[in-house]
Amino acid sequence: MKYCPSIRGRTAPGVLAALVALAVATAPTQAAARNTNPDTILQRIDVEQKLGTRLPLDTKFRDSEGREVRFGDLLDGKPVILAFVYYECPMLCTLVLNGLTKALRPLSMDPGEDFDVIVVSFDPSETAELAEAKKAAYIESYGRPETADGWHFLTGDEADVAELSESAGFRYVYDPDRDEYAHAAAIMVATPEGDLARYLFGIEYSTRDVRLALVEASEGKIGTIVDRFLLFCYHYDPATGRYSAVAMNLVRAGGVVTVGALSVFWIAMRRRERRLSP
Repeated sequence: MKYCPSIRGRTAPGVLAALVALAVATAPTQAAARNTNPDTILQRIDVEQKLGTRLPLDTKFRDSEGREVRFGDLLDGKPVILAFVYYECPMLCTLVLNGLTKALRPLSMDPGEDFDVIVVSFDPSETAELAEAKKAAYIESYGRPETADGWHFLTGDEADVAELSESAGFRYVYDPDRDEYAHAAAIMVATPEGDLARYLFGIEYSTRDVRLALVEASEGKIGTIVDRFLLFCYHYDPATGRYSAVAMNLVRAGGVVTVGALSVFWIAMRRRERRLSP
């Protein structure tokens, strides 16, 4: 069964960001004591965009090898793609990670070199062994095993997970009657300092949108001149969680390109005339 959450700041019906699913959980959490009427669950599931909010850097988790890690230490001077899932989810979480991996494959940027991917399980009963298996599966799917150090699959205590997810505006609910979690579909991009910069919604992510979000979050420190030119032509729309073309900027960019082409043509013709002159 699927529920449609309220995604604050977004009103367009049918947007993939409104996808919410229930997925199997291994054990109940504190949420089990709450009212789990479907209507109540619907009201409590949310992705609230908190652009500019700094994520709690001191929260602690366990990596896929079982080591305790501080969230802030994982940033390492690079922008971060952040996804909240749980590893035994049979539906939506898998689709989110599949969509992210698909979007990353065409990028010339590499995890670990240009950015990091941090995946956090919001089921506190999940183990490092599950995280390790999930990481191995997605590294294989991604096809660049040398980037493994740039992928972080984490588990953690309920308090730390809740603090991180709440700061990111990602709210999920455990339904003990179904023994499942209800949650939305979204990924976030944060700056090297841990400030939330962009939200991308749904289960399919445009490679262009992911690339531009990373370039913006890095303040142009990664990417190419072409990427920075595209940022002039495309604008992030928080209402849809996507980049859309800015008509006036496209006209201006087209004018610059046209003037540049005419200038090059004029210079080439002048040089040709000089060579042909007696």
